[in-house]
Amino acid sequence: MHNRTTITELLARGGLSPRRDLGQNFVADANTVRRIARLAEIGPGDRVVEVGAGFGSLTLALAETGAEILAVEVDRGIVPVLREVMLPHKNVTVVETDAMRADWPELLGGESGWVLVANLPYNVATPLVCDLLDGVPQIERMLVMVQREAAERFCAAPRTPQYGAVTVKIAYWATARIAGLVPANVFVPRPKVESALADIRRRPHPATEAASADLFLLMRTAFGQRRKMLRRSLADVVSPTVFDEAGIDAARRPEELDVHEWGRLALSWRAAQ
Repeated sequence: MHNRTTITELLARGGLSPRRDLGQNFVADANTVRRIARLAEIGPGDRVVEVGAGFGSLTLALAETGAEILAVEVDRGIVPVLREVMLPHKNVTVVETDAMRADWPELLGGESGWVLVANLPYNVATPLVCDLLDGVPQIERMLVMVQREAAERFCAAPRTPQYGAVTVKIAYWATARIAGLVPANVFVPRPKVESALADIRRRPHPATEAASADLFLLMRTAFGQRRKMLRRSLADVVSPTVFDEAGIDAARRPEELDVHEWGRLALSWRAAQ
């Protein structure tokens, strides 16, 4: 496993320095990466994709489990060093690509049952998780290390400050919980924020029968004015009778509705079209 010394040596070997634009903070603690691998519940026969593999700190721990690892890295300066580090590990394949622009069905070979395990850069964590839930059903589980604030949004309960549109979108597709916290001092360079592990597991079917496009449209509109009551924030798109049909009090605010209530509202709205 890498430590601070080896991370510094690998940076020097490639003539590199951590890139702020890519949100690069490399894990330099063996206990942390082995803990993540353990929490991922993976082993021989499993297919794992890691986004933002960096110098392979987490990749090495994932490789120890015997799972097949697809390590994705966008930084072309780091990729040659990563390939060299992974040479002894025949169950690791390194791919240079941008996860936000990747052709995921092609990348994953059309196979189902993939697990995403990653230390995600703070600047792409939320859009990437949402995009993968929306469009890549081959990924059935995720264990992602993200900024603690982001993890709390992913897993929040209704009527809490962290609960928002991202929470509802994740809840539509999956269940989510915080699996643990990660201190800043295990990273090089050390970030200014604490990290957390979000365990996200895709549901066999969405949480509600409402079409995702309908539910997400209403949700985005309402959360765009989250301080307002629903009858005001949705006044241009939802009639009072739709609220009545859905059994939703229009005086409530968007953060008070759970995903099932959003589903009822979306179904009633669609029926009225």
